[in-house]
Formats: sequence, structure tokens, C-alpha cells
Amino acid sequence: MGSANSTLQDSAPVSFSQDLVDTLADNAASPSPSPARQNSIDAHIRARIQAELQHLRAEEQTVRDQIQAALEKENLDRERAMSGDPDSVKTSPALLADLEEVRAKVDRFHARRDLSEYPGLRENSDALVACYKNNPATPLDCSQQVDNFKASVAEIEKEHVKSLQ
Repeated sequence: MGSANSTLQDSAPVSFSQDLVDTLADNAASPSPSPARQNSIDAHIRARIQAELQHLRAEEQTVRDQIQAALEKENLDRERAMSGDPDSVKTSPALLADLEEVRAKVDRFHARRDLSEYPGLRENSDALVACYKNNPATPLDCSQQVDNFKASVAEIEKEHVKSLQ
């Protein structure tokens, strides 16, 4: 069936142009991929590096959280051991409530420091600050303002002591 047509014939040797041979030799000698293929490979490698980096960061955060929890527990245990009374150690919410109470006390203290009741003190304080600002290189020029301020403070202190008696 077709075997008659497929006989081997002696044919002339195949020859290739020197340019083709050189190109094939160059491609065989340098197995680097084409620029498009190289860009694709680079993008794939970058994506894998980013994924691994995110994975490592997540693991690092998990380890940090575990360390933080262990340190908090260790500190709490140490405080309980030092106090002798396990119920005397405060928890974070209790400490936050205490902190808010202290902040409220500080705010009340600052409110009491309102100098509107003492206009002389306010004037002397403002004059002293202005003198220091006007004479940054020679603060000794403000000695009169300092003396006036000190006198105002001394007078207010005397009034306060009298009010306590």
C-alpha cells in the first residue's frame, strides 16, 4: 500500500548556511531565555518571594503575640508572688480605671491653678516671659521682672497659708 513510494533514494548531502549554523551554535552555547520569558520568570519569582515574606511576617507576629502573652503572665505571676495576696494584683481594666482617676485628679489640679483670681501674678508672669523672650542672650536683664514675680508669688502664698489657719 504505499510502500512502493517510500523507497530510500540517494540524495545530495544537506547543507546549511553559515548564518544558521552560527545562530544555532550561539543559542546552544547561551541557554538564557528570551527577554519576554525572562520577565515572566522574574515576575513569578517576585510573587513567590512576596508570598513567602507575607507568610514569615504573619509567623513573626504570631510569635510576638505569644511572647507578649507569656511575658504578661510571667509579670502577673511575679507580682502575685511578691504581694503574697493573689487578689491584690490588679488586672488591666482595673489599672486603666485607676489611670483615668489619676488623670481626673490632674485635670482638677490644673483647673485650680487658674490664675484669674490673681491678676497681679498673671501680669508679672506675662512680663517675665516677655522679658525672657526679648532677651534670650541676656536673661540677667530680667532681674526686676523676676523680683516682681517672686513678690507676687510670696503674697499669694501668704494668703493661702492664712486661709488654711
